[in-house]
Amino acid sequence: MNQPSPHPYADLSPDRILDAIDSLGLVPDGHLLALNSYENRVYRIGLEDAAPVVAKFYRPGRWSDAQIGEEHAFTVELAAHEIPTVPPLAIGGRTLHAFEGFRFALTPMRGGRAPELDDPETLEWLGRYLGRIHAVGATTRFVARPTLDIASFGEGPSTFLLDGQWLPPDLEATYRATVAQALEAVRACWAEAGAPTSIRLHGDCHRGNLLWTDTGPHFVDFDDARLGPAVQDLWMLLSGDRQEMSHQLGCVLAGYEAFHPFDYRELHLIEALRTLRLIHFSAWLARRWDDPAFPPAFPWFDTHHYWQGQILQLQQQVLAMQEGPLWRF
Repeated sequence: MNQPSPHPYADLSPDRILDAIDSLGLVPDGHLLALNSYENRVYRIGLEDAAPVVAKFYRPGRWSDAQIGEEHAFTVELAAHEIPTVPPLAIGGRTLHAFEGFRFALTPMRGGRAPELDDPETLEWLGRYLGRIHAVGATTRFVARPTLDIASFGEGPSTFLLDGQWLPPDLEATYRATVAQALEAVRACWAEAGAPTSIRLHGDCHRGNLLWTDTGPHFVDFDDARLGPAVQDLWMLLSGDRQEMSHQLGCVLAGYEAFHPFDYRELHLIEALRTLRLIHFSAWLARRWDDPAFPPAFPWFDTHHYWQGQILQLQQQVLAMQEGPLWRF
């Protein structure tokens, strides 16, 4: 009897990747380049007599077909409103394809560079497009995709880490107390924000998912698209001290509010969302640690130094949340 594969991508060989492309009636030219991605596997595929495409092979078991379908439909909807996204190619009337146990999608190859987030004009430009994305995102709701909340991004991940004994034994009690204090501060921020409206979001709008060209930005990788507060797509554009972040936020909102209203109560959530991301990221690494791509890419994860740093960052986040929002209002 065949033994199960040790990890989801064990059987995704270069030949299988090219055979998957060939199964759609396309003719690969044999050139295949792995692109930077860990949650999924993403490749640049050369084609004969056609422009290269990007093939994204979804991690088995993460998303349902319905959830992937909502991701695809959202990017298609945004592109129909002339918002610069890269929707999947429809081949044979479908955007999601399957081959020998793997689900995948193809998109056109798009180049670009990281945006200059210290430039006020760039931030305002990004704000305008995010306002347009959210104006579309607010028109209806996801049905299958999840919601960003404290339970799924904080409580569940921290429980997974502690129950799984991922921390060094001498730091476990300190981490347990610190994460509990951090989550209590997160809940207080959520209460201050009232009942924030959840809309369809990009969900992971950091600079790595923004490609800049001479004609402006385009937004890629909607794999983490979900329902959540609008500020989730804004805060990752901010960096530096409070004064610097307040100035950057002003630039972003100057563009954003030209296309979509912003609920200023959501400013209470910026440091809370940063805190949830810290907790969720550690749990994400732990959940993926049996994937051979992860230990070489994140060699510091299972070290004493890493967990000391996490405790310190969470303690700093508690102080940041207690300090209040960037703008007083």
